[in-house]
Amino acid sequence: MKKEVLILFGGCSSEYDVSLKSASAIICNLRKDFHHFHLIGITKDGKWIYSHATPQEIADDTWSNRIDNARAFLSPDREQHGIIVNQNGRMWEQHIDCVWPVLHGKNGEDGTIQGLCDLAGIPCVGPGLLSSAVCMDKATTKLLVAPTKVRQADYVLVRFHEFMMTPDKVVTYIQKQLQRFPLFVKPCASGSSVGVSKVHSEDELIYAIQIAGKYDNKILVEEAITGQEIEVAVLGNYQPITSLPGEIIAGNEFYDYNAKYENINSKTLIPANLSEMEIKVIREAAAQIYKALDCKGLSRVDFFLTEDKEIVFNEINTLPGFTSISMYPKLWEATGIGYSDLLDQILSYTMD
Repeated sequence: MKKEVLILFGGCSSEYDVSLKSASAIICNLRKDFHHFHLIGITKDGKWIYSHATPQEIADDTWSNRIDNARAFLSPDREQHGIIVNQNGRMWEQHIDCVWPVLHGKNGEDGTIQGLCDLAGIPCVGPGLLSSAVCMDKATTKLLVAPTKVRQADYVLVRFHEFMMTPDKVVTYIQKQLQRFPLFVKPCASGSSVGVSKVHSEDELIYAIQIAGKYDNKILVEEAITGQEIEVAVLGNYQPITSLPGEIIAGNEFYDYNAKYENINSKTLIPANLSEMEIKVIREAAAQIYKALDCKGLSRVDFFLTEDKEIVFNEINTLPGFTSISMYPKLWEATGIGYSDLLDQILSYTMD
């Protein structure tokens, strides 16, 4: 029997547009002979809408204009085990076997949707509630990765409300701890480099903290690591497998949102320009970090490789993009798993 798969897309997140493109690509490549999918789009202001939108309507963000759309929600009632749809006052239920939250950033990969699925008793693609929450918070991630002994950038954790009360004191403390520029300033819980700045002076540091504070009260200030930007895709539950590493060549000074999705000068190199030993060690480190963070299903683990050939863990993405230019599916394609097969495997791990 076909499995009933609910695809959630959009969302109250700065990565709404990326979610639409990821969902469109997944819908086009999901094998219809194995899965019957249902779509709920979440608008930027949080409305849940059951839709029969086409992949193109989702990609170009006209999906919410369809006249046959209906209001809907995922029921936490385990007996219903699915969604409740309100079509012009007529209520009906739809059983769901699995939820795929094609949602990036806050309110999607931070444990919120995962917790709702736990209440409903419905399997959810990707890491669970706790793993999603800690991986979304960059400072907490660093604490849990530390026992692996994989090097990480030195950092200072800043609370935005404390910065606003005593900015000079906070800036002095940062400079004392990290000692030299350049530095990276990041919201602790934000994806796709949204709100991230690279700073070269005290004035830039102050401005960057103000920018990051728009997205999170917790702000990470890190030493800048110079080296190749390497990404590894990880797949599986208790015995995860890793892809060949890929390399990011950013069109901007660093791989920010613009460089990822808008700058045509950004390039990817798959496989990365690494020796066989470097590939082996980085793949092992990716699996080690994945396990340390108790991930399951899928994630992408990002590193730097310095000029001294030292591997430095950067961050993990528990629901990586699935757009036509996204690294996660491209890395698996280069490793020997095509897009549709990859989707099948992810759903299989979820319902295992």
